[in-house]
This record gives sequence, C-alpha cells and structure tokens, in this order.
Amino acid sequence: MDQGHNTNMVDIEKESSTTTFDYSKRAQWLRAAVLGANDGLVSTASLMMGVGAVKHDVKAMILSGFAGMVAGACSMAIGEFVSVYSQYDIEVAQMERESGEVEKEKLPSPLQAAAASALAFSAGAIVPLLAAAFVREYRVRIVAVVAAVTVALVAFGWLGAALGKAPAVRSSARVLFGGWLAMAVTFGLTKLIGLYGL
Repeated sequence: MDQGHNTNMVDIEKESSTTTFDYSKRAQWLRAAVLGANDGLVSTASLMMGVGAVKHDVKAMILSGFAGMVAGACSMAIGEFVSVYSQYDIEVAQMERESGEVEKEKLPSPLQAAAASALAFSAGAIVPLLAAAFVREYRVRIVAVVAAVTVALVAFGWLGAALGKAPAVRSSARVLFGGWLAMAVTFGLTKLIGLYGL
C-alpha cells in the first residue's frame, strides 16, 4: 500500500515538474516576443522620426519606416536562426554522447524561432507606421507617432514586467524613457546633420 502510494507521489511530482518546465519555456518565448516587438517599435519609430526631421513628406517617412521594418525583421530572423541552430547542434551532440539517440521533440526549432522573432519585430514596427500613414499635416503626424509609440511602450513595458515578475511601474517607465530618448537623439542628430552637415 505504501509502495503504491509512493509511486503515485513520484508520478505526481514528475508531472508537476514537467508542467512547470513547460510554463517557464512558454514564459521565455513570450518575454522574447515582447522584447522583439519593443525593438521593432523603437527602432522603426526612431528611424521615421530621423527622416521626419529633414523630410516633411509623408511618403518619405512611411517608406523609411517600411524599409526599417523589413530590414529589422530579416536581421532579427537571421540572427535568431543562427543562434538557435547553434543551440540545436550543441543539444544534438549532448544527446548523442549521453544516450546515443536524438529526441527531436525536445530540440529547439530554428525556423520557428526565426519566424517568431521576425513577427514580433514587425508587430512592434507596424505601430508607428499606422500612426503616420493617414496624417498629412507634418506636425500632427509627428505628434501622432510619438503618442502611439508612447502608448505601445507603456504596454510593452508592463507586459515585460508581468512576464518577468518585476515592478510594473518602474519597468514601464524605463522602457518609455528609453524609447523617448532613442527617438529624441535620432531626431536631433539627423536635424543637425540636415541643417549643417549636408
């Protein structure tokens, strides 16, 4: 009776540890997705603000943002593919050393990681593009981009804090001020180069 009880307890503990492991993996993926989206948001918005500093034309601003989104998504996907493939090779070699057989279901997927990274970056990058796309007036367009990016930065900061179990207000403020700083520096330096450097 005791032996059967002990066996059941071991099975429950195994199931519990497996569930925890799956949850932690899912949380890591979600956190990586939030960081990728934040990266797409800040880099694309900063690029658009930089171009907007010297070109008031909506077409130039949208095209630069779109080019930034595509280039950034491709760069993130390739970087993630190479990184995860390296991890894949290491894990395969370790499995072969330990048991002589490879358990494919336990291995990371480089293609899945690359696609997720590109999609996350694009999801963030689309925010400033949509904010600027329908506004002809230059000043209103700049304000619309900053406002949309501000809301998205706070949301991404809060989500990242929730996933990482960090203080939400401090994390959101850090992400927000970092994004504002990136846009301000890009806008200011491009304006200076446009006025005096070219």
